[in-house]
Amino acid sequence: MSDRDRFGDSSDQMTRRSMLRGAGVAVALPFLESWIPPSARAAGGIAGPPLRMAIVTVTGGTVLESWKLPKGGPLGKLPSILRPLDFARDDLLIVTGLSHTGASENLNGHENCGYKHLTGAVRVGKIGGRPYAGISVDQAAARVAGRETFLPSIEMGLTNHETPFSFRSVDQPAPFEADPRLVFDRMFRGRRPVVPNWKRRARGSVAEVGHASAPTDPYNRSVLDAVRAEAKALRNRLDSSDRQKLDQYLDALRTSETRIDRLEARLRIEAADLKDPGPSRLVDLTIPPEMGKPNFHHFRDLIHRDPEKHAEYIRLMADLLVLALQTDTTRVVTLAVGADDAFFPGVVTVGYEYHCHTLEHQGNADRPENADPIAREACRQIHAWYTELFAEMVAKLKAIDEGGSTLLDNTMLLYTSYMSNGGHGTIDYPTLLVGKARGTLRTGRQIDFPVKTPMSNLFVEMLERMDAGGPGFGESLTSPDQAFQGRLPGLT
Repeated sequence: MSDRDRFGDSSDQMTRRSMLRGAGVAVALPFLESWIPPSARAAGGIAGPPLRMAIVTVTGGTVLESWKLPKGGPLGKLPSILRPLDFARDDLLIVTGLSHTGASENLNGHENCGYKHLTGAVRVGKIGGRPYAGISVDQAAARVAGRETFLPSIEMGLTNHETPFSFRSVDQPAPFEADPRLVFDRMFRGRRPVVPNWKRRARGSVAEVGHASAPTDPYNRSVLDAVRAEAKALRNRLDSSDRQKLDQYLDALRTSETRIDRLEARLRIEAADLKDPGPSRLVDLTIPPEMGKPNFHHFRDLIHRDPEKHAEYIRLMADLLVLALQTDTTRVVTLAVGADDAFFPGVVTVGYEYHCHTLEHQGNADRPENADPIAREACRQIHAWYTELFAEMVAKLKAIDEGGSTLLDNTMLLYTSYMSNGGHGTIDYPTLLVGKARGTLRTGRQIDFPVKTPMSNLFVEMLERMDAGGPGFGESLTSPDQAFQGRLPGLT
């Protein structure tokens, strides 16, 4: 019997849910130490909660001199935009100098930044009006992490429609859902939110991941096993083209079977968690009627005009992110916050202009001293406001006990923007990692890299920690400014 026959699709990594199949039954395999992912070994073993990855990206770049310290080293007094995060200073890792330098065609400034943002693609553009870039770091992580969760990934929040950030493939952007009610429905339709009991799960009870349904349940039999002899006989009668089609079809069927197996096992594990949940309380989430369907279109207009409504929306979407990670609904979330077209009266306390997009352009120039100082201060105030809301989310992650560690301890959270500055810049992005990533990041400091070091190098590091690493990513090995063999030394 081949590895594909025994373990499902050959692209799958063997996991604690892998099974032996044969004679019409599925038999759960015991936990084997050799299957422990490398990053888990580095963090001291498989026991305990998994690593999650989240990206929170804001619009408009930032005011760089107020985002980073003059030079790297241990974090003392934080720069003004990041100061709301002072309570989590020991969980912060500021990284400077990272840039995107890939080529682009047929794109405006916002599109160019958006397509490169999480892909680090060598070339981005449009052909016949259709965007192309490369797979984004969140979707690359989801291909692996998503095998163990209810949803592979969640993409949510506000984008301005011309700037897709997440790409599932070169020419397939992942849509972002802006309506919080639809995000919640996708996460929990047909299941109840529950706090995982990671200590019980770590004991690896094989019975929990085996099939516990009745012997007559059709999911107890593999369709492919049932028709294997017929399929083999049929294949011998086909020409090479049809054999390829048949193989592709059977591979797709096997992948679907594997997904069903995992989903059923997942639901049984969650049922056990409902009886014996983890130590933390679920995030308290209430979606106001005016913010969900069918009223969201009207509320979205208010977001752009009223900072109080804007903040209410960001808080709710941040709570959805926390809830998604806390319940292990997914281990990969990308949240886009802010809006270039928003107005910020009350947040901006200097000058007479409150329109974010206008301020972004007036407040940026080839050098900060050549920019309009009032507009630049207004941009700084807007980004400090974003960070205040982000800090509220970080505090919730830090307060969630997962049985000896916090959700923040077990998260790799990237806080950044799709532009390096409001002038459509792609050099020296604001880059902040929050959380210790299960002990694989050494925080409480700033690391400076040469300007134009590829942002893709960071994506390589992030993917390795999610056990989705490879020889390179984006332009990490192909950029004219390639550095450090496509890696970022010193993060650990």
